[in-house]
Order: sequence, then C-alpha cells, then structure tokens
Amino acid sequence: MENVSTKVNVTRDKKKMSTRIMVSLGMLAAIAVVLVAAIHFPLIPAAAFLEYDPADIPILIGTFAYGPVAGLVLTIVVSVIQGMTVSAGGGIIGIVMHIFATGACALVAGSIYKRNKTRKNALIALVAGALVQTVAMVIMNLIFTPLFMGQPLEVVISMLVPIVIPFNLLKAGINCTITFLLYKSISHLLKGN
Repeated sequence: MENVSTKVNVTRDKKKMSTRIMVSLGMLAAIAVVLVAAIHFPLIPAAAFLEYDPADIPILIGTFAYGPVAGLVLTIVVSVIQGMTVSAGGGIIGIVMHIFATGACALVAGSIYKRNKTRKNALIALVAGALVQTVAMVIMNLIFTPLFMGQPLEVVISMLVPIVIPFNLLKAGINCTITFLLYKSISHLLKGN
C-alpha cells in the first residue's frame, strides 16, 4: 500500500512541476513581449532602424531555469507573438530571424549552463551564446536583409563590420549581462524553492 501511495505522490509532484513550468514559461513569454513593446531604441545612430530591446532577457532566464529546449520553445512562442503584434513590421522575416538568432543563443548558453550550474559557467555560457547569436544574425542579415530592405548583397556586406556586427554584439552583450546579474536572484521564484 505504501508503494502505491508513493507512486501517487510522485505523479502528483510531477504534474505540479510541469504546471509550474508551463505557468512560468507563459509568464516569461508575456514579460518578453511587454518589454519589447515598452523598451526599444537605436544603439547606433547611423543605423536607427536597428533597435535594442530587452525581450531576450526573460527568454535566457527561462533557458537557465528549465534548459535549452525550454529556451528554444520560449523563443519560438515569443517570436511569433511579438512578430504578430508589437513588431509586426518585420513580418515573417523578423520572426524567422528572431527564432534563429535568439534560439541559437538559448541552445548554446542553455546547453553549456546545464552541464555545470555555477556562476563561472553561467558567464561562459552567456558569452558563448552572445557570440553565436551575433554570428547567427550576420548569416540572417546576409540572407534576409537584401529581401526585406530591397538592398543588393554588396550593400549588406558593407554594413556588416560598421553596423550589423557591433549592433548585435552590443544587444546580445547587454541582454546576457543583465541575465547574468538577475538570474540567481529570481531563479528561486521560478522553481518554487
């Protein structure tokens, strides 16, 4: 009888945990969409069309709390909602670029952090994630910017070093730094411990 009771308790605990995770991921997605709607501004005056927003911070916090797959799912959900509402001007191209770049960051940073959850490893994970996100955005800009902005590939290539790479390094660096500073202090709220 005790064995059956233990199994029931384990099943109940797993359901509670998965419900908690789903609610937490939903909350983080909502925060990300609100952040991009409320905070967005150009980082590089010469490229005012490239705006910083902190929407990746809740995604990275969710990634560290629940793993790289949860981070990728959160990225997809946020990208689609954001791309259909507050960032509708980017259309499907904006959605795909966001999924690819932030998803790459979440997968890399989440995978590294998952192996060893220390402050030092979190720093390594976020630096690696920011670099991968920057490379991903270079690739996405080479593919999609000529289509989206109607510019020849040569113009996009000429923008890589003075504009695209610095902007993406800055944006990813700011978001990863803020994630690093916030994660430990709020992780217990997400996990309920």
